[in-house]
Amino acid sequence: MLGAMQDWPLRLERLIDHAAREHGSREIVTRWADGSTDRTTWMGVHRDARRLAQALTALGIKQGDRVATLAANHARHLVSWFGVIGTGAVIHTINPRLFDDQIVYIANHAEDRVLIYDQAFEAAVERLKPRFETIEHFICFNPDSGDGGFEALIAPYGGDYVWPEGDERAPAMLCYTSGTTGNPKGVLYEHRSQMLHTFVQISPDVFSISSRAVILPVTPLFHAGAWGLPFAAAMTGSKLVFSVSNEPAVLHRLILDEKVTHSCGVPTIWLALLQYVECEGAGLGKLSHISCGGSAAPRALIGAFMDRGIQFSHAWGMTETSPIGTAAALPAEWDDMDRETRLDHLQKQGYSCFGLELRIVDDEGQPLPRDGKSSGLLQIRGAWVVARYFRADTSATDSDNWFDTGDIAVIHPDGVLQLTDRAKDVIKSGGEWISSVELENAAIACPCVAEAAAIGIFHPKWDERPLLLCVAKPGVEPSAERVREALIGRIAKWWMPDEILFVDELPHTGTGKILKSELRERYRDHKLPGA
Repeated sequence: MLGAMQDWPLRLERLIDHAAREHGSREIVTRWADGSTDRTTWMGVHRDARRLAQALTALGIKQGDRVATLAANHARHLVSWFGVIGTGAVIHTINPRLFDDQIVYIANHAEDRVLIYDQAFEAAVERLKPRFETIEHFICFNPDSGDGGFEALIAPYGGDYVWPEGDERAPAMLCYTSGTTGNPKGVLYEHRSQMLHTFVQISPDVFSISSRAVILPVTPLFHAGAWGLPFAAAMTGSKLVFSVSNEPAVLHRLILDEKVTHSCGVPTIWLALLQYVECEGAGLGKLSHISCGGSAAPRALIGAFMDRGIQFSHAWGMTETSPIGTAAALPAEWDDMDRETRLDHLQKQGYSCFGLELRIVDDEGQPLPRDGKSSGLLQIRGAWVVARYFRADTSATDSDNWFDTGDIAVIHPDGVLQLTDRAKDVIKSGGEWISSVELENAAIACPCVAEAAAIGIFHPKWDERPLLLCVAKPGVEPSAERVREALIGRIAKWWMPDEILFVDELPHTGTGKILKSELRERYRDHKLPGA
């Protein structure tokens, strides 16, 4: 017997309809690289998304076709999301920080038909045009880009467009993994999966978003859909603030001027912002909630924001999980915890969300207990987890739908996840594991260290031993001995790096993570002292 409720497919275009109807005057702000600011509203985004849908239909774009963007965070980019998705096509956000060969591979593998790009990337687009195999139309987002530009494309249309009906399991968004090794893989998000993800994301224990929120997504729109925040903002009618520049002074000014309450980004962003406000003796206005992901945030960083009255919470996930997998929600006993116990909790990656399941397994795939001690490979399954990579012939999961994340973790008895490393980044010394993440976090607590990376170097006796690479804080004299002293008592004695080197900078992926594969290659033949 079927139920008696209305059939209301979970389609993403319903989000922009709702935002325009119920929160139409709420602002969408863009701060451009030249310092100028544009303002529109949810009603304006809704109108322009429908105009874009009309224009794309006139170009022959059909349901299921891929329309790519190569762009930073701004309102026109947001318009392209809802305009493309509303036609039944698939928005494909390409990371402009990737190498030429990766961009070409991704666009050709996706079989994109349209590319909409920022003028800042025009040189790259012109350079790569001969190598794009399926792109028929190139459109520049910038308003002064003439007949081939975005504004000219939508100008003839009034926006009287009716979204076509479609299945809630139809594809809506295509995101590729960052591809630190091998070719990037495409993850094809569905309308239904992203709507369920959005319902969970706005909840108090995840990102705690309401119509009163003012959200500054530092996470790029091209990185796992800015963690889904544009959809969450539309669902709640929150104000959105975009910035093309992520310089600390720019972000700080926006946080104050636009009364930002929520933001998200990788630890390097928050380290830089914290250093800026401490140097300037400045406050952070109404900022109350920071979600941090991509890599583990140092304890000292979490504590510094917590002491300013800001909830600084880890969120763990990946492109394959749309991307939210866990969030460091505050436990019921939070009010009774002292500062150090609170930091112990916030250093972990948090609880899994409803709709997902987590487990850890050993090397033979046998489940391990949630005892806070057993360390194993982290697996996940659920309503917004990849089943098969785009255009792949085989499943991305096992027969029970468990997806292997590539992370090493423990799960505590209360269900809290704690990542200890990436499987390929763990350092194995004398048959025992050394967590590069914990070693790096301990190093960053040293006052002279701005950023740190630990990698395993060949050792004739111990197989591998740690090499710690550090970037010094500006204006501070680097000192390997000071770092070594700071590590004493924070890590096991046998974890102590065999060598500590200061470098000018560390390589990063296009999404801001430290590129360990490049460091391992760079120091492949490095000989440790005494080895």
